Amino acid sequence: MILPVFKREFLGYFRSPVAYVFLVVFLVASAGLAFFLGNFFKNNTASLESYFMFLPWLFLFFAPAAGMRLWAEEKRSGTVELLFTLPVTTLQAVLGKFLAAWAFLSLAVVLSFPLALTAGYLGDPDWGAMIAGYVGAILMAGGYLGICSLTSALTRNQVISFVLSVIVCLVLVLLGWSVFNGALGAALPVQAVDFVANCGFIPHFEPFTKGIIDPRDVVYFLSFAGLTLFLNVIVLER
Repeated sequence: MILPVFKREFLGYFRSPVAYVFLVVFLVASAGLAFFLGNFFKNNTASLESYFMFLPWLFLFFAPAAGMRLWAEEKRSGTVELLFTLPVTTLQAVLGKFLAAWAFLSLAVVLSFPLALTAGYLGDPDWGAMIAGYVGAILMAGGYLGICSLTSALTRNQVISFVLSVIVCLVLVLLGWSVFNGALGAALPVQAVDFVANCGFIPHFEPFTKGIIDPRDVVYFLSFAGLTLFLNVIVLER
């Protein structure tokens, strides 16, 4: 029963102009950051490093925007009770909705392929590193959306869900941000700083952008998404 929930949720994104606006704004924002702040052309390297560098920060706002409606809207409109009258378990409903949001955000990431083609036109890029970067971006999107699905289940207000998701995701980004860790280093021992950094998203995403697919990073993002979805099920069944 996961597939019907997935199809209902995924197609639901495209029943209003909001999804198309979302995709356009995401692509414009990501390309704008890569070209202007990331100095895509001035770097003289045929790579998408400048694009991937900003993704953890872009996801801070776009992942909550994609995930805030998952359960909050169902609760507000009262259709969550109708959903659970169908022969679908809570876990199947949670997975169906999560996978739909994940597919939607992944589509937004994949649609940035003109950037890769531009890099290929300008030079001789490492296509393996690019593919690894996209794999890492999609895995990281799953981690973000796990949080968004959980916060959406905690409230019937999409705005509150959005704000909660941004706060939690911001904490997880800051934990792995080198600037933040540098400041922590002045007060904490190296082992403690390393532990804190290892909890954040960025240190687990950066190896992908260099073409390194470390199974530990894959397990981190999948485990993180799995944990948040497990908590999501508990919240809905309480």
